[in-house]
Amino acid sequence: MGRGRWRSAGGTVVRVVVVWAVSTLTMLALAGLLPDFRLQSADGDTITRTAVTAAWGAGAFGLLGALVWPVVVRALLLVPALLLGLLVFFLNGSLLLIALWLIPDGRGAADPETAVVVAAVMSAVASATSTALAVRDDDAYRRRLSRLADRRRGRSREARADGPGTPGTVFVQLDGVGHGVLLRAAESGVMPTVAALLGATHRLTPWRTDWSSQTGASQLGILHGTNHDVPAFRWYEKDTRRIVVSNRPASAAELQRRAVERTADGGLLTVDGASRGNLFSGGADQLALVLSVAARRGRANRSRAGYFAYFSDPANAVRTAVSFLAEVCREIGQSVRARIRGDEPRVARGGLYPFIRAFATVVERDVVVAAVIGDMLAGRTAVYADLVAYDEVAHHSGPHSRDAQDVLERLDRSIALLAKAAAHAPRPYRIVLLSDHGQSPGSTFEGAYGLSLRDLVRAGCGLPVSRRAVRTRSGAEARDAARDALRTALHRPPAADGDEDEPPAGPDPIVLASGNLALVSFPDVPHRMSREEIDRRHPALLPTLADHPGIGFLLVRSEEHGSLVLAAGGVAEPVAGLKDDDGGPLAVFGPGAADAVRRTDAFPHVADIMVNSMFDPRTGVVHAFEEQIGSHGGLGGEQSRPFLMSPLELSPPVRPGETLAGAEQVHRVLRRWLREGQGPQVPLEPSEHARPAGGRRAD
Repeated sequence: MGRGRWRSAGGTVVRVVVVWAVSTLTMLALAGLLPDFRLQSADGDTITRTAVTAAWGAGAFGLLGALVWPVVVRALLLVPALLLGLLVFFLNGSLLLIALWLIPDGRGAADPETAVVVAAVMSAVASATSTALAVRDDDAYRRRLSRLADRRRGRSREARADGPGTPGTVFVQLDGVGHGVLLRAAESGVMPTVAALLGATHRLTPWRTDWSSQTGASQLGILHGTNHDVPAFRWYEKDTRRIVVSNRPASAAELQRRAVERTADGGLLTVDGASRGNLFSGGADQLALVLSVAARRGRANRSRAGYFAYFSDPANAVRTAVSFLAEVCREIGQSVRARIRGDEPRVARGGLYPFIRAFATVVERDVVVAAVIGDMLAGRTAVYADLVAYDEVAHHSGPHSRDAQDVLERLDRSIALLAKAAAHAPRPYRIVLLSDHGQSPGSTFEGAYGLSLRDLVRAGCGLPVSRRAVRTRSGAEARDAARDALRTALHRPPAADGDEDEPPAGPDPIVLASGNLALVSFPDVPHRMSREEIDRRHPALLPTLADHPGIGFLLVRSEEHGSLVLAAGGVAEPVAGLKDDDGGPLAVFGPGAADAVRRTDAFPHVADIMVNSMFDPRTGVVHAFEEQIGSHGGLGGEQSRPFLMSPLELSPPVRPGETLAGAEQVHRVLRRWLREGQGPQVPLEPSEHARPAGGRRAD
């Protein structure tokens, strides 16, 4: 034992000396290449003296990076994530200037701009050297991974009741990756790690989302066992008079609170769990980049606290910052090429989007992967992490684009890194891959028809629409159709050219888009309006929407017939009697569509009018009601068919011939798998283990 400890200490000293020597040589080389960076006095120095100066500066820079950098990063936890990534270069350059100032006799000097470059290069070289030295040393490699991880991970070890031989489980959510996309990526070689797992150690199972095929509904159901009353990504609540948006911290916190109250359970991760990069906590004690706790105060619960674990290492910070800027440039280049080629469909990709994409594909990925590695090295029981890179890029480039495939390649490398880290963990780990939804391609509704859904709704209500919409053919047709429908409803003859009726009075409807699903609400009516009430107020609205070629169907409530699905040609089918194979208006949307619509129809906050876009089963195309050429949120195509990829040692998700349907059923499967590995301490059903989010019992 003593000899091994001495050998380990000796190896550490050797690595420190080698890294110091390489950093010294790097500093000497940069001093020779950069005119604004010097390591000599004004009169010149001997080679030996210059080398000593470089060694001094490299040592001071390394020491400052180890001691000062973590303190500075912790002080900047409240800085917005995008700014933190850009500040990395400035902070690293500042540390180099301080290191040069510490060199005796003032022999070290650099302009601020040059200091940023020198610091970035030295950090990268030191990181590469340290990693290379650790390649053949498992203990060193494990320590290297530990530095990338959450340094607070040991605080919950006392909560771990199982032994080191009991397997842990890591759930990695590849946001927006559909079953078909993953299968094609594995078969084509885009994702070789996934391909190696499939058939050898893992099985692939598709599952079907709820009508609201988006992360807010799916992840809430997966992590907390219920997504009741989540009709879309965003919706208007008449009782509270507010718009709920799933990816806003306050809304996410409220949705999680409602789920915990409904299930009387904290969630999937209440037993020694960690939640990384998610919208919701799942009841985990260890949190990083979790939106539902982003507004909380206190060091342990701050959403940005996860950044500290990663950015506390200056080498990691510089590497991620360089990758961030490279990704910004990559997006700008890809966008320009798409415009030059005339790719269609296409959406605007300017403004802040290149930076948002870089955050999702680089910063969020690096921080979450590092946190998961730390969780495995700490032996945590259950980890759930969300990697959002593909979803973000596919929205703007298309789910089957080359841009999206590039992201899948990088996600595959992240999965390989997690698998490699698992080999160094103190317990065996089962890695489960899954997605929350897929994405369906297609031009936007506005791009296809020349007007937004909001303009179409306003036209149907007889309200003013934008001049741009009126000038389009579709916009003019919508106004004419609405006017004629209104006159027919009032038993008046068709209008002559130029004749206009006075638009009906009343507040404007609220139109909210969630991919190819949209919700129309009338805020001045405190209850869910019926078809009859809507027809009395706006006789042209429902016919205008139902007969539009870009709309597949509507869901409304009828006082006489119960809830109805309306479609083109005057189709009005009672929801209660709908079947998937009856040739009705939902048949084209595939199995489970009728059940999904019926379930949403029972939600307290379902909108007055629920609108689902058209779907072409031959091409898989839908039309998003927002600026996305890869979309999800409603029914139609690949968006409703995510995947679940599980180790063969776990029980099959469903029996042969059955379909895994809905996020709540996925939650029950994942909970069963945790129980298979951990025993009765993990409850099979939420009611067996009633704990609120955060892992503490309710008082």
